[in-house]
Amino acid sequence: MKGRILLAAAAVALLITVILVSVTSVARPGSGRATAGPLVVSGGIPPDPPPAGPTPVAAGQTGKAPTAPVTDWGAAGRYQDWANQISAKVPVAARTLAAYALGERFVADRNPSCGLSWVTLAAVGAVESAHGRFGGAVVAEDGTSAPAIIGPPLDGSPGVMAIADTDDGQYDGDTRWDRAVGPMQFLPTTWRTWGVDADGDGAARPHDIDDAAATAAVYLCASTSTMTTGPGWWAAITTYNRSETYARDVLERSNEYAKTSLR
Repeated sequence: MKGRILLAAAAVALLITVILVSVTSVARPGSGRATAGPLVVSGGIPPDPPPAGPTPVAAGQTGKAPTAPVTDWGAAGRYQDWANQISAKVPVAARTLAAYALGERFVADRNPSCGLSWVTLAAVGAVESAHGRFGGAVVAEDGTSAPAIIGPPLDGSPGVMAIADTDDGQYDGDTRWDRAVGPMQFLPTTWRTWGVDADGDGAARPHDIDDAAATAAVYLCASTSTMTTGPGWWAAITTYNRSETYARDVLERSNEYAKTSLR
């Protein structure tokens, strides 16, 4: 995605060690088949999926979320038991896993043919912001990642595109240049187009892992006809970020999360 600037610039050396992997033959568990291309295995559908999620808010709608008890996971709490079990296997906090599960269900209710698995969202979240924890940020029980994760200014510096401010600093606090924001690193213009209110608190917030993960799911599924084939999955990920190295890193992490969660 054009908005994924945080790691593409200075932060990449701090967050990840890029691992190049072969993508010629990746098998789905239980399928007995391999497929040409980077087919990402599924981590399994979280049990007892909730009813269809809330309708996305209008583009650009924002607001302050209602104050919730510190132990309240909101809509993602429907996956709390599952997330607690999986977090014992996968090195991702339970609260964040629940958000990825909510994102999978959110898009499945609206675009069931996409076949997006939570493991892909988890892999994107890992590369983009260390699951909302980049720079010492913490994901609170309500899903908010704080302090806010904001990328460097898109000011035309070497290796960086130039994008003048489009949101009057509403999302990124910068009134001169745009910056990628939130745990899934969206540009303000992209967020205004795609941002959804997945947790039903009345606002689509890029710094909320629930909304950000679901928005990433919607964006990915709009980029391909299905993510259950190698070419389809690859097309979606390279739309999110037009880098083969990025896509291979997401692929590696996706399959590792899936295999670990199914053990």
